[in-house]
Amino acid sequence: MISDTHPETERVLVHLLQQTPVWRKLEMMGELNRAAHSLALEGLRERYPAATEAELRRRLADLLLGSELARQVYGPLVA
Repeated sequence: MISDTHPETERVLVHLLQQTPVWRKLEMMGELNRAAHSLALEGLRERYPAATEAELRRRLADLLLGSELARQVYGPLVA
């Protein structure tokens, strides 16, 4: 395994994560998901500068769910 983290640092991080309550781990995952969605939307805004917010959210659904499932759930992409 290739890692740029010193083994002692990794040991401390693993220990801290093991001591973290489940509710906090879930909270952290929610924060990571929100950040990922925000970054994905920013990338879509750069690629489709004229797109409406509704179109951008629909394109985000394509990224998150795959185009076929997104179409089934939200309908066709209208651009």
